[in-house]
Amino acid sequence: MVSPALQALGVRQARNRPLGLKVFRKALMAQAKLKAARNARRKVTAKAKPQASAELAAGNREHPILRPLSKICLLLPEAARRDLNEHADFRVRGKVFAYFLNNHHGDGIVSVCCKSALGENVDRASREPRRFYLPSYIGPRGWFGLRLDGEGVDWAEVRDLVELSYGLVAPKRLLSKQ
Repeated sequence: MVSPALQALGVRQARNRPLGLKVFRKALMAQAKLKAARNARRKVTAKAKPQASAELAAGNREHPILRPLSKICLLLPEAARRDLNEHADFRVRGKVFAYFLNNHHGDGIVSVCCKSALGENVDRASREPRRFYLPSYIGPRGWFGLRLDGEGVDWAEVRDLVELSYGLVAPKRLLSKQ
């Protein structure tokens, strides 16, 4: 049987005859060329990808909205921040209670994502779709996003939502100490 790479080159195998060494080498070269072409396409698309935010164009500086969000989150007991490229997550004893998302999968949204009680995320997103949304991957698992890229962010509301999310994730003993 002839492989698809050989078929693409127009190689046909006669019945019950093994392929010769020259044909085998030709097939290997064709596969190498295909891989090189794929890799070249990946590099071109990676270079052509625009920066997610003008604030981050100068280097690894953090997004200006991330600073006040970090202050709010890190005031909570045993909270820790972990940076992930243009995103960040906030954890308590290894469990995530909030995400900062900046242009997540090219959606153009800057937001904080918080865990919510069962069904509350869908209610928020359907009531106020300009402010709240269900983020990719984690939205169906009880998370919702509050947009921070609009005008006039209400930081008191952000603090309340982050504290509610923290309360859902943090261990009960840690909550009783507050």
